[in-house]
Amino acid sequence: MLLGDQTPQYNPYLSRRGNSMRIHQGILQEGYNQYHANKHDEKSNPHGIINLGTSENKLCFDLLQKRLTRPDMLNIEPAFLQYPDWKGHSFLREEVAKFLSDYCCSPKPLKPENVVVMNGCGSLFSALAATLCDPEDAILIPSPFYGVITEDVDLYSSVKLHHVPLYSQPRGSDVRPFQLTVDKLENSLKEAKTEGLNVKALILLNPHNPLGEVYSSEEMTGFLQFAKMHQLHVIVDEIYMLSVFGEKHTFRSVLSLDGLPDPQRTHVMWGVSKDFAMAGMRVGTIYSENKDLVQALDQLGCFHGVPGPTQYQMAQLLRDRDWLNSEFLPENKRRLKEAHEYLTEELKKLDIPFPHRGAGFFIWADLSKFLKEKTFAEELCVWRCFLKHRLLLSCGQAFSCASPGWFRIIFTDQQHKLQLGVQRMKTALEELQGSLVPEDQRTTAVELKTSAGRATRTDTKTTDECKETTLKSSSAQTKLENTRIKTEPLSLADENFAILNGQSNMHSESLDTLIGALQKQIHSSDWLEKHRPELAAGVDPTQLEVFTDLLEKARK
Repeated sequence: MLLGDQTPQYNPYLSRRGNSMRIHQGILQEGYNQYHANKHDEKSNPHGIINLGTSENKLCFDLLQKRLTRPDMLNIEPAFLQYPDWKGHSFLREEVAKFLSDYCCSPKPLKPENVVVMNGCGSLFSALAATLCDPEDAILIPSPFYGVITEDVDLYSSVKLHHVPLYSQPRGSDVRPFQLTVDKLENSLKEAKTEGLNVKALILLNPHNPLGEVYSSEEMTGFLQFAKMHQLHVIVDEIYMLSVFGEKHTFRSVLSLDGLPDPQRTHVMWGVSKDFAMAGMRVGTIYSENKDLVQALDQLGCFHGVPGPTQYQMAQLLRDRDWLNSEFLPENKRRLKEAHEYLTEELKKLDIPFPHRGAGFFIWADLSKFLKEKTFAEELCVWRCFLKHRLLLSCGQAFSCASPGWFRIIFTDQQHKLQLGVQRMKTALEELQGSLVPEDQRTTAVELKTSAGRATRTDTKTTDECKETTLKSSSAQTKLENTRIKTEPLSLADENFAILNGQSNMHSESLDTLIGALQKQIHSSDWLEKHRPELAAGVDPTQLEVFTDLLEKARK
């Protein structure tokens, strides 16, 4: 449950930071928790939740099980059971360097001493935020983006993300939806400085999650040159680099460039969670030529270490090029493409627009036509409607998308589960579509639906009831993050989109206009000065800080 149905009480046994961590729960985490509490199982729990919201590759378990149970994987040595080099065992770092040299097409061999291994890329983001930034510093990140990065950099290090909003409607010199340009980076950096933020770094996701975008070498070089000009570190997350299956999409790692514009400030991330379909193994790597950064990360390694036997198994996989090149990678690519084609065809039948992309495990779909109002509260209600029908998707606000109504749909699950997920999605969309029918026409619509032999459910909340709950229960984090997001009229008449009817009614009053009107009211009234809040006993004192911060922002 998202926090917000009731005001969370301040716990005196925890620090203010501990209380903040306790009450903090984003949408992705809420959905993940509900799924784990009620997982679908064909035999033991057929009515459980189908998870098309968490980005995991579940297509290749048979290949991995066979490989991981070979005799060469079952080896234990004394060093595996002792304290290791906290950057990772030397044998693994050597294999990572060779692997990245080959698959990233590096012009010269990469060096093992520039490799750091930790227990997942989330730990790497957290460690990089701690070593590159001071508390309250900021990092630029184009939005939408994988939302958990917000917690990765903030929970321990109090580093904030400053969004570079990308829009579904091309603007200016844009040639495709959600296009990132150097001009947008420049404008957002200026905006951050105007707000008094100290920006220390830029995060780039390539291939992109959730867009599925694959940036060209020219684009990436431009972004890196921008960062060099402003002396910003760049964290390049390439965790989906081997999960590119589209024939028109070619991925090139920044490590393949003849020369990085600023090698001391460029740090490249990769892991086995996505490309090797091993999210549970928790192995992530960073490659950086900055020796001082590597030394600093070494100090944090004891908090984020990978077990010795796991490091050995990963080294064995990385060096087994015959299995990788002749069996796993080509078969994984074929299965990704097949599953992607299935889901895209189903979305086309439903007249649901989506950008044509060929990377990652997901489709970025526009469900805005199922929103009664073009608001993030209504988007959250739609998300809850899917959950009511035992289907987990990820809604756009979890990725800080600038326009309500976008959803990330995962297609990398077994065929029977994917088909059942699509079936449940259709049922939920039918309910949502019915809620859009005017009141005086709903009786007729229900009669027609019943006469067609379609079952209706009366034992769960209606969409209207869900919306009433949603308006009260949107989390404080969602409200604060969306305060600065600008809504936009949506135009999908673009060759990069699959759309059948081409109808999208996304016209709503600009958030800038509403904020401007609110600011005028604030400037012309002394009500807020006369009504200062007082904290009751047991209430989290940080709430007063939030109120004061919002007041100051509104006065700007």
